[in-house]
Amino acid sequence: MIATAWHIGDTDGDPGPPPPVDLGGKVRLVLFDSCDAALADLKRAGLAKVGPWGLEDSARYRGLGLPAAAEDSAAGSAPEQQKGYSGTTVHEAAADEPDMVKTDGERIVSVVDGKLRVVDVHDRSVAAVVPLAGHASSVLLDGDRALVMFTPEHAESERSGLALVDLAAAKVLRTLTVDGGHLDARMVGSVARVVVRSSPRLEFTYPQGMSEEKAKARNREVIERSTIDDWLPRYTLSPGGSGRLVDCDALSRPAAYVGTSLLSVLTVDLRADLTTADTIAIAADGDTVYGTGTSLYVADDRTPRSVAWASEVARPMAPPGPAKTEVHQFDVADAGAPVYLASGTVDGWLLNQYSLSEHDGRLRVATTTGMTGGWLPAREDAPPSESAVTVLERKDRTLTQVGQVGGLGKTEQIHSVRFLGDKAYVVTFRRTDPLYTIDLSDPAAPRVTGELKITGFSAYLHPIGEGRLLGVGQEATNDGRTTGTQVSLFDITGPAPTRVDQFHQPDSYSPVEHDPHAFLHFPERDLVVLPISDHTGKGGAVLLRITPDAIAEVGRVGNRDDHQMTNRAVIAGGALWTFGYGGALAFDLDSLDRLAWLPFG
Repeated sequence: MIATAWHIGDTDGDPGPPPPVDLGGKVRLVLFDSCDAALADLKRAGLAKVGPWGLEDSARYRGLGLPAAAEDSAAGSAPEQQKGYSGTTVHEAAADEPDMVKTDGERIVSVVDGKLRVVDVHDRSVAAVVPLAGHASSVLLDGDRALVMFTPEHAESERSGLALVDLAAAKVLRTLTVDGGHLDARMVGSVARVVVRSSPRLEFTYPQGMSEEKAKARNREVIERSTIDDWLPRYTLSPGGSGRLVDCDALSRPAAYVGTSLLSVLTVDLRADLTTADTIAIAADGDTVYGTGTSLYVADDRTPRSVAWASEVARPMAPPGPAKTEVHQFDVADAGAPVYLASGTVDGWLLNQYSLSEHDGRLRVATTTGMTGGWLPAREDAPPSESAVTVLERKDRTLTQVGQVGGLGKTEQIHSVRFLGDKAYVVTFRRTDPLYTIDLSDPAAPRVTGELKITGFSAYLHPIGEGRLLGVGQEATNDGRTTGTQVSLFDITGPAPTRVDQFHQPDSYSPVEHDPHAFLHFPERDLVVLPISDHTGKGGAVLLRITPDAIAEVGRVGNRDDHQMTNRAVIAGGALWTFGYGGALAFDLDSLDRLAWLPFG
């Protein structure tokens, strides 16, 4: 159960204003002590946001294709182990992340085309295809168990599913479907925490054949008539029953803010059964999740995004007012429900989860404030953008600011962040790419020690041996027009980074720019494998040998003849495997000769 600062009591009649409370500017999570109290606050939040198209957040982003966030890895990335096969690129070593391809060195589990397939890396064959009641998107592995995230077929409203699979028997043990969309997940040991975001099930009216004023009035009536069951997400277990995913006594909200969405955190032990026990929820609209081996952070900058599993989260639109990001920390060291620890707030909005990093008991947060003047919608009252790195320290139930360095990339926005121990590397971009080095050794006085300006930008940063950092992104002209995939090797041994070498593929794009899971580093051979596509979406992968002083192209493997895009590359069974929607290819690691083609039919 979540420990909280205070409880909200029952409210009769008109909900009225929230009860007054003096938190001294501190942000806390508040646990509701009744369903009446929860409903009153959810109605109040809904009435504040409702418009002629329903809740303003969903209307504002209806049908809008947001660009995917530039993912990048942060402090504590998984150590490069000499194990003969490649793992998934993850944010933190102790917190595994779901992906569309996972391997344990003996088999590869793929959901690239939405179906669960088990590939035997020794026979180079599809050993099993496990039927699912929907379209699979990501998977986590623990021994012979897999937890598959999928979208159910023929759902009447937004639903998401989890399937616990026995890989040895190639069968589904149990499925759980819930209201809402998958947001993110982290697995520590065999225990996964899956975050789902849901909206209320309300039948809003749209201004078709009526004025917007009348539609808004009707929508307000819909909210006024709503019950708590309209707001709380539901679940269905198969085999099993159905009901509320979370009860009111496990629902909390920020002390000074209530969202109209619910973020539910499900706890699933892959070595046990799939149940809804130990589920908690937060009434918040944010959707940035960051996890370590002991902590789970949920950040809410009140900026709605598109839920897209493969690309984690979409880069946010500019918030409607001065941006503030609230961060809530939970203890996940034990196998049960996450336990609330503390909350804090910082100015600005996050790029994605990699803007967060826990180190030596402190949380570092990289944010952008103001307007960039780029693709974000302009607001006349917004100041020019700039970015900052803030250090927070837990004191009682509050994540308190102990240090900050700002003024980074004025008129620009953050495109990637990499925290490495006591250093941070921040890329901002509008026309050129300033790569900043920030010294965080004194948490109370972080400082910029150097800056490198080059054309283009890095959307993902990865450490390559001692004192070297690899950047993957786009080259660009002096006026900021992108020209194709760029890989940069940086020397970070000095106070300011320098670029040692560069690889450029004109008129191309790599999935690594929005999803670090597509990046493969195999240090046993000093090898980086990078999927690259042309403007039509077709392509293969380029193999690069990275030494301390150079980037050398080793060769290319591809799917051009098979007319498919490469989504993932892994090394297992002594071969390089590439996966695309049409199938999987195996290549000899030395000659790059094709060894097998496994079509997905």
